[in-house]
Amino acid sequence: MIYTVTANPSIDYIVQINQLTVGDINRSNYDSKLPGGKGINVTRILKELGADSTALGFVGSATGSMFEQLLEIHHLNTDFTHVDDDTRINVKVKTDSEETEINGTGPNISFSEQEELLNKIRQLTNNDTVIVSGSLAKNLTQEFYLKIAEIANNNKAEFVIDTTGQALLDTLKYKPFLIKPNNHELADLFNVELTSDEDIIKYATKLVNLGAKNVLVSMAGDGAILVSSKGNFKCNAPKGTVINSVGAGDSMIAGFVGTYMQTKDFVESFKTGAACGSATAFSEDIATKEKIDEIYKQISVSKI
Repeated sequence: MIYTVTANPSIDYIVQINQLTVGDINRSNYDSKLPGGKGINVTRILKELGADSTALGFVGSATGSMFEQLLEIHHLNTDFTHVDDDTRINVKVKTDSEETEINGTGPNISFSEQEELLNKIRQLTNNDTVIVSGSLAKNLTQEFYLKIAEIANNNKAEFVIDTTGQALLDTLKYKPFLIKPNNHELADLFNVELTSDEDIIKYATKLVNLGAKNVLVSMAGDGAILVSSKGNFKCNAPKGTVINSVGAGDSMIAGFVGTYMQTKDFVESFKTGAACGSATAFSEDIATKEKIDEIYKQISVSKI
């Protein structure tokens, strides 16, 4: 089973207006409410791919109930930890020329509530994978993610994390199955400038040497590179119009992990991951299976 952890989910309230005037009343042309959170995005793509998964995380109060109701349409398996404080609401105001975001901080998570979720992680076995991604609620620190990594490692479960900077480096001792920095984040990790595929492979290999089993480096319009003990691979970027930057990285992770857990094929997993990421980038929301299959036909993978 694949488990996703969304420690600070949200209701994303999206408002479309012609022009935002600060200090005045603005009336929307369109609005919608969507369940937000990087782990939730991963779970939704796994569902599209037919991979078994369960979404874990913290939800609370009336907004938490609304969040769960918004998820029902997607028919996801969930096992949330219910907390006293409200699930946050993020407001995204879109005009013809720009997008403004106001993101909530999220609930305070008590020690007992943290332990309740960690106890679910303690049930993982060597047949399970846990994917951790997204921001943390205001009173949680990166130690919470590290604790999940430690538990997974001790239980011989696979562990995937999507984070950056020192927080990412700190997890490598727990040998994550997959990490996914983009090329800019990879450069920042080592305070270098990356000017070629060779540079990317060099520094991604350093992450493998530090403990990561697979390093997937996304490069926007230049495709992506996968570095692992099985070899180094590169895929192209498919053609399409980018209309959604939210969830593309989550979709790539879901495509790779979901496919690998079913096939154990690195090349097929890389190809599907790339297709999922681009399909979401070319969609208004998280990609559908139909869109993923369409983009998949454009993806080619070569060993380098």
